[in-house]
Amino acid sequence: MSSTFPALSANPAHTEPPARRASLRLSATLLLVGQLLYIGVTQLHAGGDANDHPAVFTEYAHSGIWTLVHLGQFVGMAVFLAGLIALFLALDVQAGTARWAGRFGAASAVATLALYGVLQAVDGVALKQAVNAWGSAPDNEKAARFATAEAIRWLEWGVRSYQNFALGLALLLFAVAVLRTAWIPRPIAHLMGFSGLACLVQGWVVGYEGFSGTETIAIVLAFVLDVAWMIWLVVVAWRMRDSQASSPRR
Repeated sequence: MSSTFPALSANPAHTEPPARRASLRLSATLLLVGQLLYIGVTQLHAGGDANDHPAVFTEYAHSGIWTLVHLGQFVGMAVFLAGLIALFLALDVQAGTARWAGRFGAASAVATLALYGVLQAVDGVALKQAVNAWGSAPDNEKAARFATAEAIRWLEWGVRSYQNFALGLALLLFAVAVLRTAWIPRPIAHLMGFSGLACLVQGWVVGYEGFSGTETIAIVLAFVLDVAWMIWLVVVAWRMRDSQASSPRR
């Protein structure tokens, strides 16, 4: 009987680390691919001073790839958030603080995806139709059409603000979970946390003053931080040996 128990307990020790390593590789790959896809597609977005509504609405109305760009952004964000949820499964933390941080982080990631879907419905569909109607309206209707497009723009500000808050919270919570995971370098958690703070700043700025230069700085900072910690996580995941998938920090 005594020889049976070591045999049974040895099984998870040999099977769990490879599974965890595969989960971490999947998560890291999804995160980086999703973020790079999102950044790449965003470069195709119609440009201009986003707070100069008459000028930028004209650019939006003339954009022939508007729908494809916003669909691509949604796909990129969905892949990125799928990577975050996969990271929760890969960490498989059992310690109290890290476990709850991971759970709430995953819930916040799901909320972020839902809000981003609403955002793209408002921006990618409703705003485009509104600016098209404004651009083609007769002179006596332009003022009313412009007011409608501007109201949709302000709705976009609101949804974007709360989507950024949800994403920032998700990243901060995952940073806490990663910080307590022994086999992932602590600086990855620090970079993730700073990225979360940058997203919170974006949420506040958009809600207060719209798509301003300050928000652009916060976006670029978040992109740089995200790409840095994601590349690092990919390297860790693909170089990790079975023995490195150990228990979380106490």
